[in-house]
Amino acid sequence: MSTHIYFVRHGIAPFSLELELAGGASLSEQGKLDSKRVAELLGDEKIDVIVSSSYNRAKETVTPLAELLQKEIVQFEELIERPIASLKYPTSEEQLILGIERSFTDVDYCMPDGETTRQARERAIPIILKLLSDYDGKKIVIGTHGNIMTIILNYFDSNYGFEFWKQTSKPDVYKLEFKENKLINVERLWTSS
Repeated sequence: MSTHIYFVRHGIAPFSLELELAGGASLSEQGKLDSKRVAELLGDEKIDVIVSSSYNRAKETVTPLAELLQKEIVQFEELIERPIASLKYPTSEEQLILGIERSFTDVDYCMPDGETTRQARERAIPIILKLLSDYDGKKIVIGTHGNIMTIILNYFDSNYGFEFWKQTSKPDVYKLEFKENKLINVERLWTSS
C-alpha cells in the first residue's frame, strides 16, 4: 500500500528579516484567497493528518483545509524554511538565488550565517521518515516552503534541485507517492488561475 505526502508550498506573503525572525510573515490577501483554493483542491483527497512548518505563512496556507476537514495542524520546527543566508542583515535577491543554485550542487555551501543543504536535510528528513512510518498507507499534508520542499525531494530523487525550485509557484501543491520510504511518483496538482 502506498503512502502519500501532499506538499503544499505556502501562498504569497511579504518577506522581511524582522518577520522571519518572529515566525515569518502572514499571508497576503492573495495568499489567503489561494489558501481557500488549496482547501478546495485537497478537500476530497481523504487526508489523514495535516502537519506544517511552524512559520505563519505555511500554517496559514493549510488552515482552511484543516478547518474544512476538522483536523488539527501538527507543527514541526524542523520543517521551517532553510535560510541560505543570514537573517541578521539583508542580502540581495540576486545573491540569494545564486546561493540557492550553488547549494544544490555543493550541499555544504551556504552564505555567511546561513544553513547548508546538508544541515537542512539533516533536520527535516528524520521528520519525513517518521511521518512515513507513523502514517504508513495514509495521506499526509505538509505545509511547507520552496527551498526545504526541494531539499526533501532531492533527498529521495536527485533530479529535484535548483531548476525544480525555480519553477515552483506560491502556492504550489505536489502529491508524492511512497512505497516503503521509496519515492515512486510526484504529481503537480496546483494550477494557476
